[in-house]
Amino acid sequence: MPSEAGKKLFVGPRFRRIRQQLGLSQTQIAEGLGISPSYINLIERNQRPVTAQILLRLAETYDLDLRDLATADEDRFFAELNEIFSDPLFRQIDLPKQEMRDLAELCPGVTHALQRLYAAYTEARRGETLVAAQMADREGSQFEANPIERVRDLIEANRNYFPELETAAETLRDEINVPAEGLYAALVARLREKHSIVTRIMPVDVMRDTLRRFDRHRRQLLISELVDNPGRGFQLALQLGFAECGPGIDAIVSRAGPLDDTSRRLYRITLANYFAAAAMMPYQAFHSAAEALSYDVHVLAQRFNSGFEQVCHRLTTLQRPNARGVPFFMLRVDNAGNVSKRFSSGTFPFSKFGGTCPLWNVHSTFDMPDRLLSQVIELPDGNRYFSIAQMVRRPVAPYPQPQPRFAIGLGCEIRHAAKLVYATGMDLEKAEGTPIGVNCRLCERENCSQRAEPPITRSLILDENTRRVSSFVFSNAREL
Repeated sequence: MPSEAGKKLFVGPRFRRIRQQLGLSQTQIAEGLGISPSYINLIERNQRPVTAQILLRLAETYDLDLRDLATADEDRFFAELNEIFSDPLFRQIDLPKQEMRDLAELCPGVTHALQRLYAAYTEARRGETLVAAQMADREGSQFEANPIERVRDLIEANRNYFPELETAAETLRDEINVPAEGLYAALVARLREKHSIVTRIMPVDVMRDTLRRFDRHRRQLLISELVDNPGRGFQLALQLGFAECGPGIDAIVSRAGPLDDTSRRLYRITLANYFAAAAMMPYQAFHSAAEALSYDVHVLAQRFNSGFEQVCHRLTTLQRPNARGVPFFMLRVDNAGNVSKRFSSGTFPFSKFGGTCPLWNVHSTFDMPDRLLSQVIELPDGNRYFSIAQMVRRPVAPYPQPQPRFAIGLGCEIRHAAKLVYATGMDLEKAEGTPIGVNCRLCERENCSQRAEPPITRSLILDENTRRVSSFVFSNAREL
């Protein structure tokens, strides 16, 4: 952000994204800032500069941290472009980093289009089935990217925060007006009395392969006995989300633009899940408790009768103006390194086309299942983060099925870590960070004993007379 009062900046796309994240029209934000709507229009089209005074007024009026809002999206888009253009497909193209940054900042829509195109290309290259365009006589059809990635993009575009669902969830809790330990019974009663839906806990031999099922004809919500108490409350809140927030969920989905049927259904389910978490951990009460407890995940889980993973996920959504939490990122990974969940309200550059770095201690939790691990990590670009990780088991599996195990990682930029109880007593400025990469195929760190493959931006060097610490030795020069 500018330090001189009169300095002018052309940041139209960035300003527009801030306005859209606030859910404001050009007229509404103009009124709040005391300038004309036409001037807002010119700012967003980069035809007029935005002064430091306007940015400061924006921060004060809407309680924004401009350091976060000015860089988070651009950093994420740049990380995506860097991952795409590191592919050998583009080896003959010498694309300067600054050009990629300019594209990420000025043309985020182009970045998103390139990401979807590259995703389709990688699927084809790996021999997976492509969703082909329908024949000419099937009008209106179009190719859609992987629906999971499509929905993840939509969540990221909204910074993992949906104010309409937050308001609806808080209204529900105000109407129910029960403490966390009484929520399950209250939700059962609301489903029965308001929607004529009866909740039944079913034995495992009846629902061996299903944890939850809603029988529309009999108006019964069936939940397996294998689901623990926090999970049962979540499933009830999820059903209420569909029953009471259907129009609100549909309105959010409609704002996403054209979606194929699979992506649309997945987005609706994801939003209903968001509502369920917000109902279990209502925003104002949860945010206040998180701040007061210095983000102690276990105590928060106990207070709100929720699970460790549920609390970590909820912490990534605290983006309400005037009541923001620490901008966390979170992922869920299995012991084979497969990432099944990732969310970020900060700037952590998750890879879309690979796993995670084995040096990140989130993987070590499988060897120490009863311990919460903390770590300072440092990416090749010098950015440092603080993270915690713990293994979770869910849900109980009947013998002889394997017990599902996942590692949950939760982290934030190092500048926010002092607010966390897990960093108490640490000198965060001097703490040595573990050097990690986004993933092996993009990491150019040398002599890593955990490297699974060489970086795709370097030439592999083979020497039958030498064995190095790393299984892969590569040139220092970037391939063109």
